[in-house]
Amino acid sequence: MKPFTKAEMEAMRQATRDEESLKRRFWDKLRRVAGKIPFAEDLVAAFFCATDPSTPSRVKLILLGAIAYFVMPLDAVSDLLPLIGFADDAAVLAAAITQVAGSITQEHREKARKILKDSLT
Repeated sequence: MKPFTKAEMEAMRQATRDEESLKRRFWDKLRRVAGKIPFAEDLVAAFFCATDPSTPSRVKLILLGAIAYFVMPLDAVSDLLPLIGFADDAAVLAAAITQVAGSITQEHREKARKILKDSLT
């Protein structure tokens, strides 16, 4: 994966500064695409971890950066492209989760499964 552009980095920084806006945009985009992305459960579990008050700040920043990339309107690969449109989002999320895997708890994952089940049925 190529390095982030200056504009992408600034967009992620801005998104993490305004956490309420990021949360709203996250849920809006997730509702639109949840059935199309195979990494939805990991993404939602990462969101719950990032917004958990007991999560360390470093972990929150890493996960919020990945979530901000997911909701960014400017994307390295357009999300409108079939099959490959979310590949970059998945790669960024996978890299973030690899860095903080021990912080995403079973509780975060269970909440993610429940939310996805309730929203997709």
